[in-house]
Amino acid sequence: MSSSTASKLLTLIISAFAIVQITLAGDPDILTDFIAPNGTQVDGNFFTYTGFRALTVPNIQPSFFVALKASKKEFPALDGQSVSYAALMYPPGTINPPHTHPRSAELLFLVKGSLNVGFVDTTNKLYTQTLQPGDMFVFPKGLVHFQFNSNTTKSALAFSAFGSANAGTISIASTLFNSTIDDNVLALAFKTDVATVQTLKKGFSS
Repeated sequence: MSSSTASKLLTLIISAFAIVQITLAGDPDILTDFIAPNGTQVDGNFFTYTGFRALTVPNIQPSFFVALKASKKEFPALDGQSVSYAALMYPPGTINPPHTHPRSAELLFLVKGSLNVGFVDTTNKLYTQTLQPGDMFVFPKGLVHFQFNSNTTKSALAFSAFGSANAGTISIASTLFNSTIDDNVLALAFKTDVATVQTLKKGFSS
């Protein structure tokens, strides 16, 4: 991707912060201690999640950003508990692209490396910070945010907690440019031309 195309993409994504409309919601209260799918044997195993054991493997090093999730989908015991978790692995120079969680705030705790993080509020004001190990940062519910490991030689590892068993993730760029939204609509929305929109869409179709 050329520098001019990358600059246009960044401008379009920033503009998307003002265009994408977010519907906020939350988990309903339950009237039982917990919820178990029909036919499930409820014992200690039901309340145990082992999906993060991969993090204990020595020298684990993905080649791209990876999010290991423990949400209602992966861990059914979370249904109705209004909580979920994610382990976020950032190889050198990788990004967790601008996105939002419509049903929860996100509380990120950095364990290793450094991260440039930020979010945009409803007045289009950008808040950023450079995090070091031991730092925490909160991304308010429903607001567009990102994380970037700008270090080109060292990886980063963080854990995020959510106040929902299914916080939801809406990727801004993918939602706009990897969908069937008409090219003319996007061109008018971003005050650009159809050719630029089509070039951007090609980057998400491969």
